[in-house]
Amino acid sequence: MNGCVRQCMRITGGVPLFGTVRASGSKNAALPIMAATILADGPVTLSRVPNLTDIDTLALLLGHLGLETKRDAAGRLRIATVDRGPTLANHELVGRMRASFCVLGPLLARRGRAIVSLPGGCAIGCRPVDLHLKGLAALGAEICIERGYIIARAERLRGARISLAGPHGPTVTGTANVMAAAALARGHTTITAAAREPEIVDLGRFLNALGAKIEGLGTSTIDVTGVEQLGGADYQVIPDRIETATLLIAAAMTRGSIQVTGVVPSHLTTVLRTLDAAGATLEVAPDRISLAMPENPRAFKAMARPYPRIPTDVQAQLMSLASLARGRSRLADHIFPERFQHVAELIRLGAVIERRGDRATVTGVDSLTGTEVTSSDLRACAALVLAGLAARGTTVVRGIDHLDRGYEQLDAKLNKLGARIERMTDNESAPCERRRPLACHSPVAA
Repeated sequence: MNGCVRQCMRITGGVPLFGTVRASGSKNAALPIMAATILADGPVTLSRVPNLTDIDTLALLLGHLGLETKRDAAGRLRIATVDRGPTLANHELVGRMRASFCVLGPLLARRGRAIVSLPGGCAIGCRPVDLHLKGLAALGAEICIERGYIIARAERLRGARISLAGPHGPTVTGTANVMAAAALARGHTTITAAAREPEIVDLGRFLNALGAKIEGLGTSTIDVTGVEQLGGADYQVIPDRIETATLLIAAAMTRGSIQVTGVVPSHLTTVLRTLDAAGATLEVAPDRISLAMPENPRAFKAMARPYPRIPTDVQAQLMSLASLARGRSRLADHIFPERFQHVAELIRLGAVIERRGDRATVTGVDSLTGTEVTSSDLRACAALVLAGLAARGTTVVRGIDHLDRGYEQLDAKLNKLGARIERMTDNESAPCERRRPLACHSPVAA
């Protein structure tokens, strides 16, 4: 954390963004990969892991589970198991973020037992874990829930055919848990209705680098042939497609022109189509994306659905863009239908939004006006920062601890592009100290 009890950002808006910035590594890929290091019998070195509070939280949890996690001088994350005894992932740490729940499958598969608190994270609606448990039970685990903890046991998991279809599409973290557990199961596992997200593909490639036998990554059917053990590996995490999209939308909202490097454009195909429909001029190269918005955006339609459609993690930022688009834009979120807590705050900035269930109609206005707003979750915070960049006058965004969970120095990157953002204590009396890089998390008795 930043060493401050409360913090905010003060944004002086109305400045177009120009220049070049490099994307960080993917938070949503790094977290399940870190959890999967529980399976490794050898040391693991991960590069391009972003420096975020969520990464720190999971490193601390891994320390409680007998793994030592340390950043080296080059910024690489080195993880090694020094104690295979602990099996308890406590409530206080798992409650901070949902991704911590990804330790369930690796713990069960490698240590034969897992006691994991029901997960926490951003308040964006109901996100049950029943599909995780269904998949692990199909692999032979005995599972019960006691006092808010999931207790799973299995002497040796066995392969099975498992469907992870849910009411709002495949479960991403559920796919991560089941795929990781199946890597050490006896026999063959087929996961149908599997998540196809790039972050799941990255996890599968990491497991294969350890010695797993996983096929079908990127499709809705993943085949896993269990092995006796997994070794160590050096691995580089994919770039963050959500951060990339956020930066591109920021440029579009401010009528700027930027280039984001170190990216995989194919991970953002549907988002780029939406930005094109909104009037952006795009140039795509193998590892970079350039965007220019010469005039106010046009109205567009955007529907958050499982990959390869628009990510739910970009819905809020696109709603900020729609607030300035000419005409009426229509947005929907079929993954997390309750993920609209940013609507009221955008309205405070002057946006015209009508919400009905999992859909919202946004009538674009000529300009937004700066005021004080408070974020409710990670992506809502990003949406409010973007709105502040485009608004007339000064915007104060509170609750930016959410932002530091998922964006690596977003304010510094935006300032490099010409934004005017100050990170302040909540009383605006002094700049807030930036969080220190993760140093070392060693095992702690659970």
